Amino acid sequence: MPKAFPLEFRRDVVAVARKGEAPIAQVAKDFGISQACLRRWLKLADIEDGNSPGATKQESEELREAKKRVRQLEQENEILRRAAAYFARDVNPK
Repeated sequence: MPKAFPLEFRRDVVAVARKGEAPIAQVAKDFGISQACLRRWLKLADIEDGNSPGATKQESEELREAKKRVRQLEQENEILRRAAAYFARDVNPK
C-alpha cells in the first residue's frame, strides 16, 4: 500500500500545480510523487472545491453513515417482526 501523505502536504502540492508555473510532471518529480498521484489529488481537490461534479469527502462519509444506520434499522425491524410473530403464535393457538 502506498504511503499516506499529510493533508497539508497535499494542499501545498496541489497549490503549486495549480499555479501552472511548471508542468505537472515536473511538479510531481520535485515533490517526489508520481504524476498519477498528483493528477488524482488535483481531481479530488476540484471535487472538494466544487469545480467538478462528484461526491465530496464529507458527503461520502454522510452517505456511509446513513447506509450503516439503514442496515441497523432493518435488522432491528426484522427482530421486532419475528418477536411479534412469536408472541402472536402464543396468544392465538390454533
